[in-house]
Order: sequence, then C-alpha cells, then structure tokens
Amino acid sequence: MTSLPERMTAVAISAPGGPEVLVAEERPVPQPGPGELLIRVAAAGVNRPDVLQRMGFYPPPPGASDLPGLEVAGVVAAVGPGGDPEWLGQSVCALVAGGGYAEYCLAPVGSCLPVPKGFSMAEAAALPETVFTVWHNLFERGWVKDGETALVHGGTSGIGTTAIGLCRLFDVRVIVTCGSAEKCDAARALGADLAIDYSSEDFVEAVKAFTGGAGVDVVLDMVGGDYLPRNLECLADDGRHVSIAFQRGAKAEVDITQMMRRRLTLTGSTLRARSADFKAALADEIHGTLWPRLSAGEWKPAMDQSFALADASAAHARMQAGAHVGKIVLTVG
Repeated sequence: MTSLPERMTAVAISAPGGPEVLVAEERPVPQPGPGELLIRVAAAGVNRPDVLQRMGFYPPPPGASDLPGLEVAGVVAAVGPGGDPEWLGQSVCALVAGGGYAEYCLAPVGSCLPVPKGFSMAEAAALPETVFTVWHNLFERGWVKDGETALVHGGTSGIGTTAIGLCRLFDVRVIVTCGSAEKCDAARALGADLAIDYSSEDFVEAVKAFTGGAGVDVVLDMVGGDYLPRNLECLADDGRHVSIAFQRGAKAEVDITQMMRRRLTLTGSTLRARSADFKAALADEIHGTLWPRLSAGEWKPAMDQSFALADASAAHARMQAGAHVGKIVLTVG
C-alpha cells in the first residue's frame, strides 16, 4: 500500500444554514483506532439527515465526526491496531455516523460490506444508509413478508426508491405517495404497484380502493404530524406503523381505541446513534440475505445525480428542491 498523506480535503459545515454553508477545507487524515478501517473515499451518499445536520437540527452523536456524510464507498487504506491486514486494498461500502464528505473516512469494521459485484463506487455509496434503514424498519420492525402490502411515503426519495426495490425483491406489494404526476410515473417505472399523487388525491381513499377496503399491512412513514392518524386509517387489522422521520411535525393525535380494537402496532427507530454492535449485526444480516441478490444483478439503487465533492452545496440544493428521483452522491477524486 502507498503511504498515506497527512492532510485531506473535506467539506465542513461553516455555520447552520443553507447549502452555501458547506465549505471545502483542509483537515488531517484521521487515524483508525481499534475496530476501525480508514477508507479512501471514492463516493459518498447524500441523505436527508445531512441536510438537517447542515441546518443545525441533527447534531452528530458523541464521538462522531462533525463532517456530514453517513455512507461511503472506497478502498481500505489502513486498519486500526490489531485489525486484520487482509482488509487493506479491499473495495467496501460503509455506514458511518459522520465524516463521509471527505477524501478519507473512518468506519467501524462491522459496518463495512464488500462492494457488490457489478456495482460502481457511486452505486455502492448509495446503498448503506437507505438499505440499512429500510431493512431494519420495514422488514425487521415492520415484519413485512412476501404476499403483504406496504405503504411508503416519499416514493421517489432515496428511502422510497430503496423500499420499492427491496419490496419487489421479496414479493411485497408496495404503494407509494409522491408529490406530482411525473414522480408517480417514475415510481411506477421503478416497480411500485400503485403510486398516489398526494397533491391531487386523498391517499387514504386511494389505498382503500386499491386494497378493496382491506388496507395495508405496514406503513413506512417519514412524514409524521397529521399523517399519522391518516396512516392508521390505511392499516389493515393487525397492521404495523413504522416511523423513521417527522417532516410535518413530531406530535400527532392517535385514537387509542382504534389501536386497541384493530390490534395495531406503532413503532419506529433512528439509526445513526445506535451502537456499533447493533449496526454490525444488522450489516451481517443484510450481507447474508440481500448481498447475494445484489451481486446476482437483481437490483441496483435508483441513481439521480452525481456531484463532485467540492460541489456538495449544489447536491444539497438539489435535495432540498425535492426534484430528485433516487440517490444523490458525491464523487471524490
């Protein structure tokens, strides 16, 4: 392996604010500790939590890098003390708690997965954050299984397009909501069984009509607020509601009698602050269950646009504008 540089280019948040507060700066190359790998980053995913962090609403957990970026793909450049040297030179993608917007990024060994066969680095960088989130919340917490039906809001977001893909892989019917007729067309092209334009349709009525009044088995919700009681109307008896964000507010009014009478389950989670052991266990399950199918060419993430690392502000502006379909990534070098 070639020797490591002492300094690197990274994109930092100069102050809470709009996309313009993302600025390139020089920083020391971080040194991996025990249980860590240093990745020479080829690409980094851009996600909604990065935007929230930039705006000052989602600080990194204790001990994490202050740089944004929750997923990367690249080549292992160094291993921490006591680490397995066989990692050196391997192409990996990784879920990280921060630091992805840089030429080098630290990652826990347990959160690293090999780049699937046939995937570019940009495609691999688009996997960890959304795949880990969808797998844990829709398939583990929501217990969705083949033959069931899921409702996913934000159908053309990174989460939404990933949910469509994984539902198709595992024979789950998937209904999504989108903000325009064009986005509904895009969601259907990706495999959604039904795409509802929430700007012109009542999604509750559309779900009931599509399911013959039965409702869906699981709702994956990133909207929160006044969507929660409407989501519960969409659920079948014994249905499960999983919250992963709350773009329309963190509080909602719930009819407890409906929850009891229809045996509904309300749950949710956050991923960034979970322990390294939890993420490693999740990565292991995903590697064994999903990765062989990715390497077999059965699914790839929907890719929107790639931007150079120095153009991170433009990438954030595109995400905030809501025009994207699928994943936005930053390329390095």
